[in-house]
Amino acid sequence: MGAVEPAATDPERPGGSSASEPGGLLDVLNVAAVVLDADGRIVLWSPQAEQLFGYAAEEALGRYAGRVLVHEQHLDLVRRMFAKVMAGQDGSWAGVFPARHKDGSTLLVEFRNMRLEDDRRDLYALGLATDRATLRRVERDLALSTRLISQSPIGLAVVDTDLRFVTVNPALERINGLPAREHVGRRVRDALPFLDTEAIEAAMGEVLATGIPIVDRESVGRTPADPDRERAWSVSFYRLEAPNGRVLGVATSVVDITERYRAATEAAQARQRLALVADASIRIGTTLDLDETARELAGVSVPELADVAAVDVLDSILNGRSGVMTHEGPGVFRALAVAAAYPTDAVRAADQPGEVAMYDADRLVTQCVNTGRPVRVSHVSDDDLQCIARSPAAAELLAAAGVHSYLAVPLIARGEVLGALDLKRTHNPEPFNADDELLAGELAARAAVCIDNARWYQQVRSTALTLQRSLLPQHPPVRPGLEVAYRYLPAQAASEVGGDWFDVVSLTSDKTALVVGDVMGSGIGAAATMGQLRTATRTLAGLDLDPAKVLHQLDRIADGMGQTITTCIYAVYDPHRGQCRISSAGHLPPALVRPGLPPELLELPTGAPLGVGDVAFHTSTFTLRHGDQLVLYTDGLVETRDQAIDERLAELLALLAVPRESLEETCDVLLHSLRQPGDHDDVALLIARAGATDS
Repeated sequence: MGAVEPAATDPERPGGSSASEPGGLLDVLNVAAVVLDADGRIVLWSPQAEQLFGYAAEEALGRYAGRVLVHEQHLDLVRRMFAKVMAGQDGSWAGVFPARHKDGSTLLVEFRNMRLEDDRRDLYALGLATDRATLRRVERDLALSTRLISQSPIGLAVVDTDLRFVTVNPALERINGLPAREHVGRRVRDALPFLDTEAIEAAMGEVLATGIPIVDRESVGRTPADPDRERAWSVSFYRLEAPNGRVLGVATSVVDITERYRAATEAAQARQRLALVADASIRIGTTLDLDETARELAGVSVPELADVAAVDVLDSILNGRSGVMTHEGPGVFRALAVAAAYPTDAVRAADQPGEVAMYDADRLVTQCVNTGRPVRVSHVSDDDLQCIARSPAAAELLAAAGVHSYLAVPLIARGEVLGALDLKRTHNPEPFNADDELLAGELAARAAVCIDNARWYQQVRSTALTLQRSLLPQHPPVRPGLEVAYRYLPAQAASEVGGDWFDVVSLTSDKTALVVGDVMGSGIGAAATMGQLRTATRTLAGLDLDPAKVLHQLDRIADGMGQTITTCIYAVYDPHRGQCRISSAGHLPPALVRPGLPPELLELPTGAPLGVGDVAFHTSTFTLRHGDQLVLYTDGLVETRDQAIDERLAELLALLAVPRESLEETCDVLLHSLRQPGDHDDVALLIARAGATDS
């Protein structure tokens, strides 16, 4: 007995229930038990009977039940019914009966009466009773619950503490594509292996352990009910407990939200596409460099749109020829950019930037540029790879990389087909669709204009640069008592060719004119203006005029050219006198470097730029001794967008303070230290150092 009793009373053991705590349905109903002997006297009286009828056991035991529990008007009926039960005519009787409470009130009680026989063949009557209102409420709740569960469009299930299905409603049968019998008794992982059962069971275990519900967790997958389409569900988990707190299991509700999920996914994709287009507007065309623009387009395309992207242009458009649609024949392409979302052999299969390749008319990229229309292969076959790759070996690389979907869209600007944007998917499992094609077309259209601008700019810039270089002195003359070094650098990155120039002009009596100027503006116009002013300066220098008078004449010439503003500094060095005369037209001050002394900026009357008209210029004179250096430069050397000019000039002087053996080295150091990548201005630099002369 000692081994048996704990199993009957321990609430933690299966089937156990604490005597002091409410348990299950019987406790909710509070069923009263009353036993009568053959004469109708009460011989057993349960505590529930005391609660239901109001009589304590000592008040009820030994008394006739009819006198205690029945109103006078019902007494004869009760006696007849009792006699039939005890006689065995009715083995039991059930129904609703108006019983009397101790306080005299009437209770409608649901009765169950039956005859009992003990081992001595003595007869007894057992009566089970509960309050009818309580019973009807429980019946309604059970009926409602059963009806709701069976008819609910929401999938409902109950699993026990071992996560085995106890019950499954018809809606969940339809959702999972499995009948209830294939659920019940099985663990989730065994019944639904096609779902993410590890996550599902982990969530159920968490709810079992904590009692905290998990509500509206989104789950995505495929079931036997719809194996070809991905579906989405909102899943909730709740712990089930008995009235005494004993954990019974977990209830699960499953709502199919596939349409909402798809709508949300499509909306998210639409937002992503808009964000990608907006990002492309910012990232593509930041420069007028053709290669950089192509790299920007390829970079924007991965990984949001493709796993691998390449930009190829027709070689003819880079040579100044038209890129109109040919509709037939092979195409000669120059690769400009390749980008990948991750390391892949598909990059090795692509033409590398700078390479030129001819593709036959049957190649998909050739078809794209010949027709001016996108070419999309949603599911790439081995035969398709032969029409995508540049060679059979490249096709093998693409196959090994897992290329399964392909898209090429033309780059069209101003009615000309310039090339194509080539896109491939490997890791992304989804094939290219019509929306992807539209998005790629939008990116290509925006980029094509930038590419077209870049290629025309490149041609114009090349022309202007050629013109400008032809106008600059190729080899300034060697002058007595004067060592000269110079540099000219065109603008970098997206800038136009500017109008900066320098010159070294031979004058009479071994004198030398040193000139540095800067025509405001850029392009061929600025270069042409610079050429005219340089020619005029050399002509005026030959007249051996005072520097201020030279600038005065140049001002008149520039004024006559119309809307031309130019800064200029003009200096004449006389080696026999060791003297330098100098005049400035709105130009930055030259730097004077004397051995053993800190470098300094010459304080000159600045003057107005050339082209302003009717202004005065002044000539300053200073000594230029043996070893002294005069540094002339244009603003492209020292001006930046993020630093004050005073800071930059101080940096220039700091660099000049370090002695160096050669002027060439000094030029290189200044350009390397002060010139910044992507500077938007060209630079002219001229350094003259006085040397020994024969008197």
